[in-house]
Amino acid sequence: MSRFVAFIAVALLGATLSACSPNKNDAAEAAKKAASQPLLLAPEDVARVDSALHAGGPVLTGSLQPERRADLRAEVSTTVLQVLRDNGDVVRKGDLLVRMDDTSIRDSLSSAEEAARAAERSLDQSERQFKRLTTLQGQGMSSTQSVEDAEARRNQAQSDLAAARARVVAARQQLQRTEVRAPFDGVVSDRKVSAGDTAQIGKELLKVIDPASMRFEGLVSVERVAELKAGQLVHFRVAGANRAAFVGHVQHIAPSADDVTRQVSVRVSVEGDVPRVAGLYAEGQVVSSGEAVAMLPEASLTREGDHVYAWRVAAGKLHKVAVTLGDRDARNGLWVVRAGVAAGDEVLRAPNTGLVDGQPVERAAAKAQK
Repeated sequence: MSRFVAFIAVALLGATLSACSPNKNDAAEAAKKAASQPLLLAPEDVARVDSALHAGGPVLTGSLQPERRADLRAEVSTTVLQVLRDNGDVVRKGDLLVRMDDTSIRDSLSSAEEAARAAERSLDQSERQFKRLTTLQGQGMSSTQSVEDAEARRNQAQSDLAAARARVVAARQQLQRTEVRAPFDGVVSDRKVSAGDTAQIGKELLKVIDPASMRFEGLVSVERVAELKAGQLVHFRVAGANRAAFVGHVQHIAPSADDVTRQVSVRVSVEGDVPRVAGLYAEGQVVSSGEAVAMLPEASLTREGDHVYAWRVAAGKLHKVAVTLGDRDARNGLWVVRAGVAAGDEVLRAPNTGLVDGQPVERAAAKAQK
């Protein structure tokens, strides 16, 4: 019985091995067949490696921010009655944006004005009394002490009037502060309150920015600050912008680094029409040096773990070539290629996963222009 079982096991093993061998052979044959099948390439499938000037300066990362911006805050403690502008509304200098309750402040102003009028009457009376006693003293009909007392009362009345007028001015300023107005031509970027809110002193009401004053505010690592100086050319890109790149110049370098990130703030003035939206992410590079190098876009690269490859087209075949990358140029987003391909080589513009190293290629004829 045991010999029979052993015979059956050997027979099954042999059948299994014979069944697997054709599959392996079929896979090898399929790969060999795919490698021998020519790949048809249209002109737009192939890109030529160009040599371009790579800016080798420090990289800046940050955002677009307006140079003119104002955080309008409450300067009196009262209730918000009306908010006349909303986010995105265009405003002119002096336009009323927020109106707050001024009832108590108007009462304070009326009281201060009445106190000022009383102080004026008291001063007028003290002044007449002082002059009368001075005249009588000249005639020998009044003592020196009486004149000095009248002069003291006159001086005190003058002080009281000055204090009363100061209270009037303060009350009028408080009344003006119940109406929040635009400090310059711009756009409301962030509304913080609504009618009925209680506004304590210092509470943020809304923000106004001038979109025409946009600039690039970026950060640079402290190790590369020594390479920066005012006036240097900067190429940068803005997320969501229609244009591929923008140009600016280093305007200001902060004298101290951030306590947390240990990065230094750099302000860049911009040239041309940049997006008028504050806070858009931007990345740029300062042109402190430059060299002509081969460059490739990200779409032409294939990444496998820590290795990067490009598919070069040469001598009628595809060649999977390992490439060594340098920095990414912030102006155009291209990668610097240090080794693997050179300027003038042809590579696949957007390789897929079904390619085989050594596969022959055929060039499709370019479409005739109509």
